[in-house]
Amino acid sequence: MKMLLEDFNAKVGRENIFKPTIGQDSLHQDSNDNGVRLVNFTTSKNLVVKSTTFPHQNIHKYTWTSPDGKTRNQIDHVLIDRRWHLSVLDVGGFRGADCDTDHYLVIAKVGERLAAGKQATQRFDRQRFNSRKLNEPEVREKYQIEITNRFAALENLNDNVNRTWENIKENIQTSAKECVGLHEFKQNKPWFGEECLGFLEQKKRAKMQWIQDPRQSNVDNLNNVRRNKKKAYLRAKIEELETNNNIQNIWDLYRGISDFK
Repeated sequence: MKMLLEDFNAKVGRENIFKPTIGQDSLHQDSNDNGVRLVNFTTSKNLVVKSTTFPHQNIHKYTWTSPDGKTRNQIDHVLIDRRWHLSVLDVGGFRGADCDTDHYLVIAKVGERLAAGKQATQRFDRQRFNSRKLNEPEVREKYQIEITNRFAALENLNDNVNRTWENIKENIQTSAKECVGLHEFKQNKPWFGEECLGFLEQKKRAKMQWIQDPRQSNVDNLNNVRRNKKKAYLRAKIEELETNNNIQNIWDLYRGISDFK
């Protein structure tokens, strides 16, 4: 499936000669020069312009507003391979989304049925143990004692190979869970908390105020609302890397650098 999403700076009209490459629900009646170029490119690559095929109110077709707050155009488009064009269920602009730009967020809903192999689904169900804890002498000694005691109980069993392997695997996993524990996957954006949610609500209100009344005072109010929590988190992580470097904690130092990269 080939999809192309871009700010083409192209106004696509409703000319009959361009159908069925374009739809009937464009914001503009006539295409500009970039719009004609976009249609020619789309036709040559066997694509379809899906952003002009769904009936919406004009306020949901806008993708860009000029600095004066009066001129609005539909210049951001979604293109898809003609073979898969029915997979795009809807395309529309969302004025309330805070993108920190004069363009509006354009969202395309895509639905396609895909087959997933059993091996791929089972791979994500596997448990990962926190093997880094084995570097601690107390944890390593506890794990060695636990695994030794469990294997001692298997010496007198006369099961077949498959049953013996199941017992070995179960004992290893049980000992690892009790002594080492499971690996906690890294959560995205650890700096994002209640304070950031408050800043987002404040910025959202400022943007809606600018949309309703595009005066310079509202523009300045929108630009003055900024989130500082992420900068504080990054500053703390950099100080942590510096501390690990000073105390020669190489493992955590390179691990932290890899997380940033």
